[in-house]
Amino acid sequence: MKSARTTRRIIETLAEQHPHADTELNYRNAFELLVATILSAQSTDVRVNTVTPALFARYPDARALATAAPAELEPLIRSTGFFNQKGKALVGAAQRLVSEHGGTVPAEMEALTALPGVGRKTANVVLGHALGVPGLPVDRHVLRVSNRIGLAEGDDPVKVEAQLCRALPKELWTRASDVQILHGRRICKPKPLCDQCSVRDDCDYYDQVVVKEDTGRRPPKKRTRGPSSPPKSTNKRRGTPSGAPAPHDARKIRTARR
Repeated sequence: MKSARTTRRIIETLAEQHPHADTELNYRNAFELLVATILSAQSTDVRVNTVTPALFARYPDARALATAAPAELEPLIRSTGFFNQKGKALVGAAQRLVSEHGGTVPAEMEALTALPGVGRKTANVVLGHALGVPGLPVDRHVLRVSNRIGLAEGDDPVKVEAQLCRALPKELWTRASDVQILHGRRICKPKPLCDQCSVRDDCDYYDQVVVKEDTGRRPPKKRTRGPSSPPKSTNKRRGTPSGAPAPHDARKIRTARR
């Protein structure tokens, strides 16, 4: 993996390429971001943003959502997929917020991940973007980008998060996630656009895969004979070695001997 110094330089370079990288979920407070992030599982931020205005109009805070039945939420969140599980998670999380945190979203990882439907990625999103606590969410984009470049190794989000956090100062954790997510969406896709990448010279994937493939496609150089090995001459008739008589000359030789 890259050194801490190189990792920081790469993240800063990606931040220059994506200066407006941020969560694309619309929210006004920590509660709304928590709800939106739970809904974003197996969905898109664009889809979630079409759903949450009506949802927040009806359930503006944790206390209002805690009184709802999961079935009441289903028509509002159906388009995000897995609406049965998400409805139960949202109501359960709201009830836990009310009973254990006075209706407010806690600013601790352990308290957040104790809520129904909240894992480390969701907790880090809320901590880093809504509560001002350093957090480094790792999704499929961060996994792909960090492994390709060589900033981290492995497909376990928790381990990759730990590797990135060790290499970066806390004040860059949330930024590092945002720029890698956006880079993964726009540039470092499953089929990457390496010609548009600002860090390709530092990228293990580009060096080990793309460059090698390009080299393999180059035609081999033609070999040329040196001046010390001139081509052997041949007679005009194909297959007759130099110095041997042609067939009609051989007949004349036999006649002369008679």
